Amino acid sequence: MSQAFGDATAVERVAAGRYRGTIHDGWDIGGNANGGYVLAIGVRAMAEEAGRPPLTITAHYLSPAPPGPCELVVETVRHGRRLVTSTAALVQGDRELMRVLGTFGQPADSPITALTAGPPQLPDYANCVIGSDPSDPQVPQIAAQLAIRLRPGDDGFRRGQPSGIAEHAGWFSFADGGPIDEIGLLLVVDAFPPAVFSSGLPVGWVPTVELTVHIRARPAPGPLRCVFRTRFVAGGMLEEDGEVWDSDDRLVAQSRQLALTPRTP
Repeated sequence: MSQAFGDATAVERVAAGRYRGTIHDGWDIGGNANGGYVLAIGVRAMAEEAGRPPLTITAHYLSPAPPGPCELVVETVRHGRRLVTSTAALVQGDRELMRVLGTFGQPADSPITALTAGPPQLPDYANCVIGSDPSDPQVPQIAAQLAIRLRPGDDGFRRGQPSGIAEHAGWFSFADGGPIDEIGLLLVVDAFPPAVFSSGLPVGWVPTVELTVHIRARPAPGPLRCVFRTRFVAGGMLEEDGEVWDSDDRLVAQSRQLALTPRTP
């Protein structure tokens, strides 16, 4: 059953710099919450404390995040006229799950724009491949919350026929059609199957070590076009770079994720 993203990431302020939240069931992969979803809970508390939306966020993941109550401790590092920088720790009991550093503020209304690339070329939403079937017991529970459509051919890894190119592109929307704001973008960049799955390497679980997200604009209404690429798998680590574009052809988010080299199934 789908759950509104705002409800699933809601936090309650209990004191200056202290918040309560809940890591909800149904946003997980194998019993541990999706990293982008957990990040959204932490950043929602930081944004409330700052009184401004996120601009750049870096999260380090310290421990898996099972469903249950959590606490967030936010510390303001600098509060300027335009930008607020803060840190946050997300904890369950005596265990810290994630540490975040972020800067908050409104993107500048600048007349200068220079782009050397554009959104990924995709078939219409209806002509792309359903990302996951929520009725399949092998599919992560988070699939019921999302309406992802993959570019045809990017789903071959599911059938043992990877494309050989570590790149996935497609459309993102919430299953309930809910709006996607700056905090929602933190989930978007971690919601697609890892691009390395299509590389042809033996893959299984790809645990995130660090995730950085740059918020470039608040998305216009409608599904988002996304592309994620991995170029280097070395030293026991891999990176994944992402772009997210809205219905007005604006770049609304960029991401880079560092993860452990995928374990074999």
